[in-house]
Amino acid sequence: MTSDVLIIGGGVIGLSVARELHKKGVRQITLVDKSICGNESSWAAAGMLGPQAEANETGPFFDLCCASRDLFPKLADELLDETGIDIELDRTGTLYLAFTDEDARILHERFRWQRKADLPIEHLSADATLRAEPLVSHDVRGSLFFPHDWQVENRKLLAALRRYAELNGTQIVENCSVKSLIVESGRVIGAETNDGVIHAVKTVLTTGAWTSLIKLASCETPIKVEPVRGQIIAFQTDERMFRHVIYSRNGYIVPRMDNRILAGSTTEYVGFDKSTTDEAAQNLHAMAVRIAPRIGEFNITDQWSGLRPFTGDGLPMIGSLAGIDGLFVATAHYRNGILLAPVTAKIVADEVVDGVNAADIKTFSPSRFTFAANG
Repeated sequence: MTSDVLIIGGGVIGLSVARELHKKGVRQITLVDKSICGNESSWAAAGMLGPQAEANETGPFFDLCCASRDLFPKLADELLDETGIDIELDRTGTLYLAFTDEDARILHERFRWQRKADLPIEHLSADATLRAEPLVSHDVRGSLFFPHDWQVENRKLLAALRRYAELNGTQIVENCSVKSLIVESGRVIGAETNDGVIHAVKTVLTTGAWTSLIKLASCETPIKVEPVRGQIIAFQTDERMFRHVIYSRNGYIVPRMDNRILAGSTTEYVGFDKSTTDEAAQNLHAMAVRIAPRIGEFNITDQWSGLRPFTGDGLPMIGSLAGIDGLFVATAHYRNGILLAPVTAKIVADEVVDGVNAADIKTFSPSRFTFAANG
């Protein structure tokens, strides 16, 4: 089997890269996944597109997140036209609540720098917050409203991206484990899998938390990514109780169009253990009730976990790897895989097809750790 581009990893990043490559004219694309495409951290996400709500400062990463968020309206329209699947982009906005003096201090600082940067943001009083979301706790002291921080139904996004791949000839190979990348004369020419060898002119690693397990010929890949478990719980209600994504300093709740409420999430360094725990469920339930006491009337109807890919400085790795031709990397998006998928796909496709490196992408180069180690 030979392809123009081999993509290893079928989550939201891999599927988005496949779509963008196809739009740039690449026709022989093979996408390989160790299990079922989209069944790992992309499936487990909460689908929030909230760079402003989560940022403490501006900088290249914040700018990248905002640029990717702003691609979603066009992406949602295109995917609906291309696949018939509505990814449920909800542009109602996001609230960040303050309950304590420390909360209020953090919100004030966030409001100050974002207003200075001329970003869309509003500071709401306690009364205004309750008018926006009547069911949040009356202990609320105020909130920030981010009108351009949205959410998407990540599982429908995955379904749409997969459907695009199927409709446009991308070869999807599932339940296929990659043992190692094949290197000849300093160039990656494909991968050895449990089903045989797949040759490719160019290879893209979109393997998330499992990236460091991929061997490069006879040695480990010089990319260090570790899994960080995040657990989420869900409640099912008869009607939609909240209009906005709602953050607090201890967690968030996300209202879905099907009347589910998601509450998350944990941050756990437990290796590749994807199990869920009663302790996490209890803590997330308490957090959600703190935000909105009415949630205490409902039982938890679902609980799941995902393994977020995290690297040393907390930033994603996007681009080629110095000293290794034919290999491109798009991984370590940590908590922002859904958010960063559109912009990551564009960056990777531009480099793979046109050899173009975005001028502002050096911050996220996979080679940054090699350079640091070499002084």
